[in-house]
Amino acid sequence: MSASPLRLCVLRFAATLMCLVAVIQCGGSSPDAGGAGLPAGGGSGSGGGASGSGSGGSGSGPAGSDDSGAGTGDASSPTTAAGGHDGGLDGSTTASDVSAPPAADAGNSTILVPAQGVLLGEYYGDGTIAATEQRIGRRPNIHLTYYGWTEDWTTDSVPKDDFAAGRIPLVNLEPNNINFNDIVSGSLDATIKARASGSKNLGHPFFLDFAAEMNGDEAWSGNNPALYVAAYRHIHDLFVAAGATNVIWAWCPNVTDTNGGNQMTMAYYPGDSYVDWTGVDGYNWGTSDPSFGWQSFHDVFKDIYPLLAAKGKPIIIGEMASDEVGGSKSQWIADMVPTLRTDFPSIKAFVWFDVKKERDWEINSSASSLAAYVTLAADPFTNP
Repeated sequence: MSASPLRLCVLRFAATLMCLVAVIQCGGSSPDAGGAGLPAGGGSGSGGGASGSGSGGSGSGPAGSDDSGAGTGDASSPTTAAGGHDGGLDGSTTASDVSAPPAADAGNSTILVPAQGVLLGEYYGDGTIAATEQRIGRRPNIHLTYYGWTEDWTTDSVPKDDFAAGRIPLVNLEPNNINFNDIVSGSLDATIKARASGSKNLGHPFFLDFAAEMNGDEAWSGNNPALYVAAYRHIHDLFVAAGATNVIWAWCPNVTDTNGGNQMTMAYYPGDSYVDWTGVDGYNWGTSDPSFGWQSFHDVFKDIYPLLAAKGKPIIIGEMASDEVGGSKSQWIADMVPTLRTDFPSIKAFVWFDVKKERDWEINSSASSLAAYVTLAADPFTNP
């Protein structure tokens, strides 16, 4: 039976309306969908060799920090970096082997986040690389080294040796005797641009940790959060402009502020667009000094962890270790993997500060501690 002209008109209108609805549902999402929160590329630094000058701590330093010009929240800003990270790495864990945790880094496999478990890192302060790796029975994923402002890590042999051996360099840039106002003003741009160009030419992804423990006794910017953030961003932006997108930005405050607690910690946060991994340096100082108490691995990081995890980024413990005095260091080490699994799932890497310095931080400080660490290093969770 033929339809009337009126009925045909109604049917055609309905069909058109259905098509419009389908188009809106399939293709009408925001242009920014899927791109929000992805970390920017870029990096900077300077280096020369592992100086062993880095230190962590539980934030027991003196009060009296200069917090002028900064609030208690984090410093956020619009995304200024272009592009993502690139490059590759030979070894057991490579850029192609890793993927990001939920939230901000979902789908970004180029910032060295393991698909499961954690990356194990080492500061080789208690023997050669070969001797240490033989002692613990494996090659760590990450190698921590320290560089001063005038030292050029991009021409140093250590990062290049790391790449060749399958280790990921973690460059800790310590701006000793540098006025952060000079960074912000551009007075030091020649050095920064040189490091940016050199970093790009390395051609492989690596971590850069600029002015770590800025909220603690290191006090790189005079414990001025606003000045620190401005300097960090200036360096970052110059690296991005140079195309050094193989640099993975790690932001590692001390586990507590100079006056204890974490009231000001996130005021030093440069912003989501400037940070790939959040991080922290923290230690169990034991009881050899009566002003310290024994802390479990969980105790050391439990207060700062929620602040870092809220950013939705992978977390790296840039420095950590335990003393022997006051408890069982071997048990402290044995508790790490279970605690990471259940309590700190956003922590995706840790670096052991393996040297006798303020305390007996060495892995080999006792036979029981070494045995516990060998077991830790062999655990599938630390071998992603």
